[in-house]
Amino acid sequence: MTEVFTFGEAMLRLSVSPGHTLETAPAYAVHVAGTEANVAATLSRLDREVSWVSALPEGPLGRRVLAELQACGVDCSGVVVRPEGRIGTYFVELHAEPLAARVIYDRAGSAAAGFTLGDVPWELFESAQIIHMTGITPALSASCREVVLDMAERARRDGKFLSVDVNYRSKLWGTEEASRVISEVMRSADLVVCTGEDASDLFGISLDPPDVARELADRHAIARVVVTSGVGGAWWCHDGNAGHVSAISVSVVDRIGAGDAFMAGVLDGILDGDLGLGVRRGNALAALALTTRGDRAVASRAEVDSMLTGAARRVDR
Repeated sequence: MTEVFTFGEAMLRLSVSPGHTLETAPAYAVHVAGTEANVAATLSRLDREVSWVSALPEGPLGRRVLAELQACGVDCSGVVVRPEGRIGTYFVELHAEPLAARVIYDRAGSAAAGFTLGDVPWELFESAQIIHMTGITPALSASCREVVLDMAERARRDGKFLSVDVNYRSKLWGTEEASRVISEVMRSADLVVCTGEDASDLFGISLDPPDVARELADRHAIARVVVTSGVGGAWWCHDGNAGHVSAISVSVVDRIGAGDAFMAGVLDGILDGDLGLGVRRGNALAALALTTRGDRAVASRAEVDSMLTGAARRVDR
């Protein structure tokens, strides 16, 4: 049985280190990226059974994505490989604090954007305990939007656990359309993870984070809601219970991908039947991701557990 099934686009990330700009950098670091792929890879490294579904082009770039995700243990048997199309890319300037990282997308017309209902491996979908999706995928194309909405409806109809990471991307679509589509997906959700900024931009909820969590839960009839606030940590609520987990202070190496690592930890906790535990695990994974180059948290179960118990050594030898 697949524990988690997810669908989304994988890309290649080309980034320059702090002190360099995209305009003048002599070289770029290349990493496999993509929100759903990041979550799948992190969960697989925690020994979870995860299926990631997408479309990739034939050739060396598509093979690189598959090889890296398969090396993490992700089931990619449902990935469609097309003779035509391209792989999306994005470029990142990793500025030093307090400047924000700069992201430029080049992903229009990717093979993943052409994914249709006819491409879905429904046998993998039906075998999964959790269906995980984000607000990024429906922004890619009309066909991706149709797939996401259909998956959400099927999950609700079949009684499957549906996880939704709002993950609004203003460079992909506007707030009005995003709010309408993501709200429709959330109506079927058992778990929603959202930043305080996205709650304000998409749903007009400008409150303190714990109140945002309760308002989202009440407004959309969602049993489990997690609201993140960067260095402020994360707030969660579940059927009247609530909690807060403080962010772990680390020396930041790479700010991209921490949210995906957090999401993987939350889902890991859900699989063990404990949202609060999942938020704590997500918090630890996000901290680990911030200290690692690339979009993915490269962490083992033992490393996560040692962070949660405070047993991590300064030098492990």
